[in-house]
Amino acid sequence: MAQFSVNAQRFDPYKNFKFRVKWDGRYVAGISKVGALKRTTEVVTHRVGGDPSSARLSPGQTKYDPITLERGVTHDKEFEQWANKVWNYGSGLGSEVSLKDFRKDIIIEVMNEAGQVAIAYKVFRCWVSEFQSLPELDASANAVAIQTIQLQNEGWERDYDVTEPTEPSFLEPA
Repeated sequence: MAQFSVNAQRFDPYKNFKFRVKWDGRYVAGISKVGALKRTTEVVTHRVGGDPSSARLSPGQTKYDPITLERGVTHDKEFEQWANKVWNYGSGLGSEVSLKDFRKDIIIEVMNEAGQVAIAYKVFRCWVSEFQSLPELDASANAVAIQTIQLQNEGWERDYDVTEPTEPSFLEPA
């Protein structure tokens, strides 16, 4: 049986420009771009000797692609501090990596046009595999300096506790 939306008036898909990222229980400042959540499951081909000359296909190992987060360079240290848990130059032999807490679970929230959380995904056991502290600097350019981290992860799932919001409506004057 088909399930109907709480908001039967909404026919438009959500836009990709309203979102937030949260880790360690707080929202991360200034994130302007989040890479796609993508997973790929390998195909295992096998054949049973007594079957006709055709192969059967089964699912194999599943791989989750890295997620890239981008934001403008500011004084906020969140990206750099997390990246330094994986490799901190000059911290001393045997203490360059923080094996205790270099992984984090993150939450990606997609909002509707009214700013209400419409969809959320939990991404598990992320760690920073690539960190770009500064972009190429160019005195002739007219652009924002962008900082980037790439997160390896061990999977994600939709948070089904986040339900479709009841969107606000404007009352017509009497």
